[in-house]
Amino acid sequence: MRVRNLGILAHVDAGKTTVTERFLYLTGATHKRGEVHDGTTVTDFDPQERDRGITIFAAAVSCDWAGHRVNLIDTPGHVDFSDEVERSLRVLDGAVAVFDAVAGVEPQSETVWRQADRHGVPRIAFVNKLDRAGADLDTAVASIRDRLGTVPLAVQLPVGREDGFTGVVDLVAMRAYVWADGADTYTERPVPEDLRDEARHRRRRLEETVAELHPNALEEFCGEDALSGETLASALRDLTLSGDAVVVLCGSAYRNRGIEPLLDAVVAYLPAPSDLPPVRGEVPADPTAPFTALAFKVNATATGRLTYLRVYAGTLRKGDTVLDTTAGRTERISRILRVQADRATEADEARAGDIVAVVGPKAARAGATLCAPGAPVVLEPPTTADPVVSVALEARRSTDTGRLATALARLSEEDPSLVVRSDPETGQTVLSGLGELHLEVAVEKLRRDRGLEVTVGRPRVAYRETVSKGVSGLLHRHVKQDGGAGQFAHVVIDVEPARDGEEFLFASTVTGGRVPQEYVRAVEAGCRDALVEGPLGGHPVTGVRVTLTDGATHPKDSSEMAFRTAGRFALREALRASVMTLLEPVAEVTVTVPAESVGAVLGDLAARRGRVTDQATRSGTAVVEATVPLAELFGYANRLRGRTQGRGTFTTRPAGYAPAPAGQAG
Repeated sequence: MRVRNLGILAHVDAGKTTVTERFLYLTGATHKRGEVHDGTTVTDFDPQERDRGITIFAAAVSCDWAGHRVNLIDTPGHVDFSDEVERSLRVLDGAVAVFDAVAGVEPQSETVWRQADRHGVPRIAFVNKLDRAGADLDTAVASIRDRLGTVPLAVQLPVGREDGFTGVVDLVAMRAYVWADGADTYTERPVPEDLRDEARHRRRRLEETVAELHPNALEEFCGEDALSGETLASALRDLTLSGDAVVVLCGSAYRNRGIEPLLDAVVAYLPAPSDLPPVRGEVPADPTAPFTALAFKVNATATGRLTYLRVYAGTLRKGDTVLDTTAGRTERISRILRVQADRATEADEARAGDIVAVVGPKAARAGATLCAPGAPVVLEPPTTADPVVSVALEARRSTDTGRLATALARLSEEDPSLVVRSDPETGQTVLSGLGELHLEVAVEKLRRDRGLEVTVGRPRVAYRETVSKGVSGLLHRHVKQDGGAGQFAHVVIDVEPARDGEEFLFASTVTGGRVPQEYVRAVEAGCRDALVEGPLGGHPVTGVRVTLTDGATHPKDSSEMAFRTAGRFALREALRASVMTLLEPVAEVTVTVPAESVGAVLGDLAARRGRVTDQATRSGTAVVEATVPLAELFGYANRLRGRTQGRGTFTTRPAGYAPAPAGQAG
C-alpha cells in the first residue's frame, strides 16, 4: 500500500482538529463525526484538551484513502506548544495548512509555516470556514501571498457565499462538486452556468501562473495556448514538491464540505516517502535496507511506555533488537502498534515510511535514533526551544517530594521543552517551559495523572544579559603550581557587542604562533563556559563578540585545560568591566476585540509597557497588534475578558528579547 505522512498545521481555532475528524469519518476510520465543542474528537482525547477546547498534544492517526495509507498528525495551534509541532514536522513528508476564511493568515499560522519552511516540508493549503459571515477566498489567498511570501495557486472556486456556500468548482477538472444539507458525499455536476465565465477566467489565470513557474507547462502553454488537465495536475504536484508554489483548496470542515477533494489533493500533490531524497545520514526509504528510525515522541500510558517512531529505512518486526545510537544501548521491541490517537492495533511489522508506536524501549528519548545493531547511524534530532517562563513547585505533603521528582522527570522525558532544575540559592524545584499555558497544562497533568497536590509560585520569565559597551586589552594570567605539573596560560581579549542576530562570536588575531591553534579553541570553550552566568543577576549572556588578541605559553606547564580556565576567568572579568544590559523576552500580541472596547484595550496594553505596531477595524471588530514584555502578559486573558465582556481574544508568539527598564527584577 502506498503511504502519505502528513501533518495538519494552523493557528489555534482555524479548524485543524475538525478537518482531521472529517478525514477519519469519510475514510471509514470512525463511524461518527467527532466535534470539538462536544468533546467527542478522536485526536483531542486528553481531558485537558476537551476541557479547554484546544489541541495540546500532537496525536497520530491512520486512515486509508484511494489505495493509500494516510498517516496523519494533528498538531497544536497554540504558540506554547510549538515544540510539539517542531517534533512532528521533523518526521513528516507533507502538510495541510488550514486557514480561517475570515481571518486569513493569523500569527501562529505564520509561525508554523516558517517551521515547515525550515524542515522543507511540502504543503497544500485549505481555506476553511467558507460558510461563515465575512468569509472570502480571495482575501485569504491574498494574505497567503503577502504574509507567507509564497505563490498560492487556487484550484477551486466556491459555489455560493457564506450561509449559501454549497460546494466548489474544481478548476483542474472543470467540474462542480456540490453537497446537499446533511450529506456526507458530494454530487458531481457541470459547472453552474452563472459561474462558467468566472471559472474559465480563473482557470486561464491558473494556467498562466503555472506556466511561468514550470518549464514543461510553459512549453505546452506556448505551443497550445492552454494546458491539459493532466499537464496542469502534474505541474501542480511538481511545484508542491519543490516548494515553489502552494495549491489552495477551500471548504467548510464543520459542514463536511470540501473534505473529499482535499483528501484527493493529499494523494495527488503531497509526496510519498519514496519521492523525497534520503534523510540526513543518507538513509534511503527502502524496506530492504538496514532498519533506521527516529523516535519523535515518548508517552507514558497506563499500560506502559510508548515510543513513537518514524521508520526511514528497513523493516522492523516484533522481537527485533535495535540499537539506540544516542544512548549507546540496545533495546528489544516487544510490540508494534498502529496508533489511532489513544487507541492502537497490533502490527507484526513496520516498513520504511511508516509511523508507528513501539513498546519495549525503556530509555529512548524524543530525538533518539533507533537502528539495526550492525549498521549504526545517527539522524539529526528535532531542535528544542529554550524555555522562557519558570515557576517554582513544591509538594504540599513532604511525603510526596520523591513522587514529585519522579513525576517531573517523566514529564520532561515526554516533553523535552519542559526543563526541571533545582535553584542553587533557594533549593526550590523550578519548572521552565514555553509559556504560561504550557506550565499550567504541565502542573494540571501532575495533579490529574499523578494525584499530586503541588504549590505553584508566581511565574518568572527567563532574562538574558548582553554587552552594551565592551572593553579592550583585558589581560588574564592563569598560573597554578602545587607540586607536579603546573598550569600556565596568558590571554588578552577584547569584548564588544555582537551584531544583530549574533548570540556569540569568537575570533583570534594572534600571530606568530604565540598561542597554538588547539589552545585558541580551548580559550573559546572557556569563554562559552563563562556565558552561562552574567554579572547582573546570573542570567545567560548573549550578543557578545570576543577576540583573542595576544597570549603566551610555557614550554612545560601550558595545556588546553589551563587555557580553557584562563578563557573562562578572562571573559568573566571582562563582562564585569563592561557596560551590561538586562534583556527580557517580548512577545508579538494580536488582540481581537469588539470595536467599542478598543480604547480600554489600548490603555491596558500601554499600562503593560506594550508598543502598538498595527491597528485595523473590520465589520465591527478591531484587531490590535502590539509588542509586549512577556512578564506583563501573565493573567492577561482574565483581564481582557473582563474589559470586553468575554468577547475579546488574543494570541501571542515569541519576538525575541529587548532591553528591560532600569530596576527590573532579575
